[in-house]
Amino acid sequence: MMNSEPDRSPPAVPTPAIHADDLTVTRGPRTVLHHLRFTVPRGRITGLLGPSGCGKSTLMRSIVGTQDKVTGTLDVLGHPAGHPTLRSRIGYVTQAPSVYDDLTVRQNLDYFAAILDPGRAAADRRDQHVTQAITDVDLTSHADALAGNLSGGQRGRVSLAVALLGTPELLVLDEPTVGLDPVLRRDLWHLFHDLAATRGTTLLVSSHVMDEAERCHRLLLMREGEVLAGGETPDALRTRTGTDTVEAAFLRLVDEAAGRTKESTR
Repeated sequence: MMNSEPDRSPPAVPTPAIHADDLTVTRGPRTVLHHLRFTVPRGRITGLLGPSGCGKSTLMRSIVGTQDKVTGTLDVLGHPAGHPTLRSRIGYVTQAPSVYDDLTVRQNLDYFAAILDPGRAAADRRDQHVTQAITDVDLTSHADALAGNLSGGQRGRVSLAVALLGTPELLVLDEPTVGLDPVLRRDLWHLFHDLAATRGTTLLVSSHVMDEAERCHRLLLMREGEVLAGGETPDALRTRTGTDTVEAAFLRLVDEAAGRTKESTR
């Protein structure tokens, strides 16, 4: 006799997009990242905030699998960071634009699209992805311009368009709004929120500009290779620290960390 009782087991909790435990990175005699522990939820925008030189880029390289001397646990989309199956599932934009200056915007994207989705049968699909990516970053009017003739901000947007090819599950963006005018910054943040809301894309966006933290769903605050706050919303962080802004919360956490260091050395 079949059991007609409904299944009341709790729904499975999705694995985080990124999970780190005791993550440490060394460079020569120096430890760059110190025993980091954090998670990044799927389908949300997590801001990686901290001053220049605090280890943000090193952490991002670790996540995409291009950083040496990484120890501890670092799982990305259910696999160890750097696993071959992750290559087509992650889009990565570095601080320096990664484009060919002697190719046009469309030619750059056509080239990278062919690498991601090779074969003649995929030509129509590649063309659709290229056109959509160019539209997403608002470069339609510059599609036939040489990348080398574009401004720094425009070249950065070409790199972002390349990262959007193939609709990646995870976008890792290293300071994507540096050098952009306020209108373009606003438009890119609208795009980031649209990607998370409509496509379920997970975004990890680094910045040293604290006001950008307010645009994120979750925050990772870093200083000197350590995570001061991991995974909280901006509202929760302000409430916990009793401050009015994320910048003030960050400074409060820095002061508290410095106080603990002084206590431990007495």
